Amino acid sequence: MTPLHMTPLLTPPLLAFQDVAKSFTLHLRGGTVLPVVAGATLTVHPGECVVLGGASGAGKSSLLKMAYGNYRCATGAIRVRDGDRTVDLAAAAPREILRLRRTTLAYVSQFLRVIPRVGARAVVEAAGIEGGLAPEVARARAADLLARLNMPERLWALPPATFSGGEQQRVNIARGLIADRPILLLDEPTASLDARNRAVVVDLVAEKRAAGAGILGIFHDADVREAVATRIVDVAAFRGAMAA
Repeated sequence: MTPLHMTPLLTPPLLAFQDVAKSFTLHLRGGTVLPVVAGATLTVHPGECVVLGGASGAGKSSLLKMAYGNYRCATGAIRVRDGDRTVDLAAAAPREILRLRRTTLAYVSQFLRVIPRVGARAVVEAAGIEGGLAPEVARARAADLLARLNMPERLWALPPATFSGGEQQRVNIARGLIADRPILLLDEPTASLDARNRAVVVDLVAEKRAAGAGILGIFHDADVREAVATRIVDVAAFRGAMAA
C-alpha cells in the first residue's frame, strides 16, 4: 500500500480545486451567510486516494458535492480532466456537468436514491450502461459486484427500498463503481457496513487505484481510512482561511 502523505505524482491531476470558497445563505434567518470553506486548494492524481479529514461540519461533504456539480462554489475553480481537455466545473453549464457524470465522474453518496420497484441488479446494470458499458458487460459486472459485496442472489431481483441500510449501501457502492470512470467521489461508503464488507470496499478501492482512477473520499472508520488513503487533507485548514 502506498504510504500516507506521498509526494503527488508527476502526471497532471484528474481533479483540482483552486482557491474554492462556498457559503450558504439562510433566508429564513434574515439572509445570514454561513461560510463553509474558503481557499480550498487540493489535487487528485491518477492512482491516488485522497481522503478528506476534519471534524463533522468542516465542509468535507460540501467539497465532494462541489466536485460532482451538486453545489456551485462562490469563487475559485474546480478543474476536471476530461480526456485531453480540462473543464472548470465552477463555470460549466448544467448540460456539460451531466455529460461529465456519464463519462468521467462517479459518486457514491451515503444514501441510495433509485427508481422505486426496480430490482437491485437492474439498478446496478443501468448505471453501467449509462457509463458506456455494453449491456452484457454491465450485467456480468453487476452480478460480480453484488456477489463480492455479499448480497444474496435471492435479493437481486428485489427493489432496494425493501433492503436494510447496509444492503442498500452495498447496492449504492456497486452502482457507483461498475463503470470505468476515471474520478471517484466517495462520501462515507462504508458507514453502514460490517467489517466483512468494509474489507471488500478496501479491495475495490485498491483495484480502482491500480487501474489509474483518482479517488477523493470521506472515511470516518479509522481502519478503512488508513487502508485506502494515499494522502489525507485536513479540511480544517480551509476553514482557517475564512478567519484570515
